[in-house]
Amino acid sequence: MKNWLLNNLNESAFEKTGPIPRSIARTFERFKKELDPNSESEIIEEFRVSRYQTSASIKYLLLLIIAPILINQVSRIFVFSPFIDYAWSEKNNEIFLNVSQEERAFSELQMFEEKIHFEILIGQLPALSQESIEREIKNKAVELAQYYSHESVTAIKNLLADICSILTFFYLIVSGKRQISVLKSFVNELIYGLSDTAKAFLIILFTDIFVGFHSTHGWEVVLENGLRHFGLPENRDGIFLFIATFPVLLDTIFKYWIFRYLNQVSPSAVATYHEMNE
Repeated sequence: MKNWLLNNLNESAFEKTGPIPRSIARTFERFKKELDPNSESEIIEEFRVSRYQTSASIKYLLLLIIAPILINQVSRIFVFSPFIDYAWSEKNNEIFLNVSQEERAFSELQMFEEKIHFEILIGQLPALSQESIEREIKNKAVELAQYYSHESVTAIKNLLADICSILTFFYLIVSGKRQISVLKSFVNELIYGLSDTAKAFLIILFTDIFVGFHSTHGWEVVLENGLRHFGLPENRDGIFLFIATFPVLLDTIFKYWIFRYLNQVSPSAVATYHEMNE
């Protein structure tokens, strides 16, 4: 029984597209099974395969999500934090990891000083002596130094902990080839089992989010926060170059997938997509 299940799962996982659309082939196959007198037992076995496939896929997918997150948090708290906090505290003169942090700190300090003078001019603050103003600016500078020092330490921890998470994820992928086959089959059945309207809606949704004309601002926010997360300098030219090239490449991949695979498997979904996109 177990071998039969595995054979069916492997066949489903590596099923390739043929000259006849899969939806039409499945219609004829279902009609053929309905006329088969032994179809009842086959339907029961297919249900068992589907149940095993769904259960195994969900378990493995949860493992791929939860295991890297747990490794990330455990390595950050118990391994990297004590070592990095001690090493960073030994270098009291180190505050910034890159030029971008310095520029943001100086900009915030300048805005704070201008805010004090502005509030004094409009009467929201009493007239302060130059010594008092310098004292307030100094306190703000110390506060900013502590903030960016903590941000720098956190960025180093993020980098090391995320490397551990990525290594854990790739280990699970490499060591779980059979689970990957089952998961691939489950995803294929889930995607290609949707209605044509649902397929077209999801394609339009993903393409508009990642490669639409308004997606550039989203990519900019994601890249800036990602660079800060790892303590890397926020190179504006590099960010704009990425935005100008990567969505174009992603759009090409989407169009190739639609033309090469979806057009063979479900041509009606492609027609619905073009009609909805116009």
